[in-house]
Amino acid sequence: MTKAKQKRSEQPEPTTMARGHLLVVEDEEDLQDLLRYNLTREGFTVTCTDRGEQALRLVAERVPDLIVLDLMLPGMDGLEVCRTLKANPATAAVPVVMLTAKGEEADVVVGLEMGADDYVPKPFSPRVLTARLRAVLRRPKLAPTEEGEGEAAAIRVAGIEIFPDRHEVKLATGPVDLTATEFKLLQMMVRRPGRVFTRQQIIDTLHDGLAAVTDRSVDVQIVSLRRKLGEMGQIIQTVRGVGYRLREE
Repeated sequence: MTKAKQKRSEQPEPTTMARGHLLVVEDEEDLQDLLRYNLTREGFTVTCTDRGEQALRLVAERVPDLIVLDLMLPGMDGLEVCRTLKANPATAAVPVVMLTAKGEEADVVVGLEMGADDYVPKPFSPRVLTARLRAVLRRPKLAPTEEGEGEAAAIRVAGIEIFPDRHEVKLATGPVDLTATEFKLLQMMVRRPGRVFTRQQIIDTLHDGLAAVTDRSVDVQIVSLRRKLGEMGQIIQTVRGVGYRLREE
């Protein structure tokens, strides 16, 4: 890659009317230009690079609001970039959306287990990608409860209220009686709407990675949780071949 091309690919766009700073790590020049054009038009500030090593240097200079990360990169690949980011406390919370080619399902699962927030398969619609990025950038808002200052904040999203300290879940129709495992599962998903959780990730979180817990057990818990949430149960979506996520409202 020529120095001129590298300089152009890493140059940030103007920040006018920016909705957030995005770092795009993509080695296909045409796709990189397409992403830069569409995301800038949507009001984002966009920085692009085609190298994983350079992406880490850029993040060290300025932490972005979100990283769009291609998995297949020359040199340091996308999975290694994601692993490095999530291992660093300064960047662990930065959302990562992976771009994947057909046939990379195993890499998708690994990336999600590392902490990536979502994935978008190629080829993709720029409008769909933009919508997915916005969904990842949105987070449930925490609001204080009415019960007292010493109590943990309630989590409210999509018509669901969770009170962590009281182990309570409420819908518009009234309280919901959940088991300890179901409560923990719902709380995990509500805190990160839009993020895909693999079955193994759910097992590791809810059961400390016990070998006796199977993928089928996770599916049964999801079915039970959906049933107890009634009409709101449809907010828990199945991502075929990967796992589950809470639909972003």
